Amino acid sequence: MIKLRKSAERGYANHGWLKSYHSFSFANYYDPNYMGWGNLRVINEDYIEPGMGFGEHSHRNMEIISYVVSGELAHEDSMGNIKAIPPGDVQRMSAGRGVTHSEFNHAKGRNTHLLQIWIEPNVQNIKPSYEQKTIPSTEKQGILRLIASDTGEQDSVLIHADAKLYSGLFEGDEAATLPLNPKRKAYVHLIKGELKVNGQHLSGGDALFLAQETQIQLSIGKKAEVLVFDLEA
Repeated sequence: MIKLRKSAERGYANHGWLKSYHSFSFANYYDPNYMGWGNLRVINEDYIEPGMGFGEHSHRNMEIISYVVSGELAHEDSMGNIKAIPPGDVQRMSAGRGVTHSEFNHAKGRNTHLLQIWIEPNVQNIKPSYEQKTIPSTEKQGILRLIASDTGEQDSVLIHADAKLYSGLFEGDEAATLPLNPKRKAYVHLIKGELKVNGQHLSGGDALFLAQETQIQLSIGKKAEVLVFDLEA
């Protein structure tokens, strides 16, 4: 089963300082047909104006991944982490039994464009933790690079969830194939550009839902940046 969802079908919120596209039901956007996919619960594509951001707020029992596309995100949390997250870095925060944090765009004259990703954990009420790693673009060009996993293999950030997240950059005749367990689900989110995925043409913001499939095939990219999720069924 493969289902294409176009970018324009997502939820949208314009708060002035924040423009946000919601792939799944979130805040004031509710669609019972899009409550998540497998254990993937949230993908918000956010554009934050300079000098603005999310003040202190709390989370519990969620694996949260921040993926900055352009600009920079300033992160501060109740665990004592004060970090800058530039493009190329992947940040993981395990909320566990409870964590408070804030996120701001301190850059002058530049928006911060990022994806906020929430994955439901397979353990509850653990001690909160934080991890951040730099993944150079050279390690993602023409391939799917593992950036988050439940094992931490291949220098990916460690998430407490039965899921794997890959990132890739594709141009021209570059192609990649990812084997899938047909008993699991998969999700492809094209951040920008154009890309052919299992015979479907995707443009920036489009997504594919996959179930009972044995592989994902990526090809014919045009300045494409993509995220691929291997998820619980």
